[in-house]
Amino acid sequence: MTTSAKKPYLLECCVDSPESAVAAECGGAGRLELCANLIIGGTTPTMALYEKVRKLVSLPIHVLIRPRFGDFLYSEAETDIICREIRAFAEAGADGVVVGSLRPDGALDTDSMGRFIDCARGMSVTLHRAFDMCRDPFTAWEQARRLGVHTILTSGQASSCREGLPLLQKLAELSDDHGPAIMAGGGVNADTVRELIERTAVSTFHMSGKTVLESGMAYRNPAVSMGLPGISEYQILRTDVDTVRAVSRLLNSQTKDTPAS
Repeated sequence: MTTSAKKPYLLECCVDSPESAVAAECGGAGRLELCANLIIGGTTPTMALYEKVRKLVSLPIHVLIRPRFGDFLYSEAETDIICREIRAFAEAGADGVVVGSLRPDGALDTDSMGRFIDCARGMSVTLHRAFDMCRDPFTAWEQARRLGVHTILTSGQASSCREGLPLLQKLAELSDDHGPAIMAGGGVNADTVRELIERTAVSTFHMSGKTVLESGMAYRNPAVSMGLPGISEYQILRTDVDTVRAVSRLLNSQTKDTPAS
């Protein structure tokens, strides 16, 4: 006789500071993606940041390995750096890594991805949103499956997961039984999660829950700017506990029934 088992939802929070990591855990996140420089899409965090966050929170930590801002076409030297960073975080006890590499023609760089997975030494491996920049998502999905990638982070190749919902729906159906978990990212909040739950089989969600805080600097030299164009250095992005909690509570109130013998 077949009974029904409950498949839990997972909320991952992307954080780039100890303060945001603590806020994500307090808000009910189930896992962290740790990076640096979230304001430019995230780069590899320092080992010191990882070690500090590990001391402050009890959540699993997946570490973003991205050597620079920009595209995902990496030189041989950059690929070597990525491999070395993966091995370092594996030795430090990270629970997973978040990586990705593309070829000039927009295909997934399976040679580099194979190297990354070997360096991960059994850690969970997430293919990050390089997937959203690839030429053919279904070919990339199949390649990721064959490589043994555990999770694909994607907005459905759109500017937000709400706009990318049709592709997310197709990918989640492909992955339901025999492929990498599809983790929806890009504009995730309680409203978008509710819609994705209703319309897709996606059960893993990725958010930063950012809010803008004013710097505590009282003196501000008006003649000099250290910020990026259009971005003030006197504003700090931090994870907001209430924003994370709204999504966490929504997911905790839901269940997914999956067949079990």
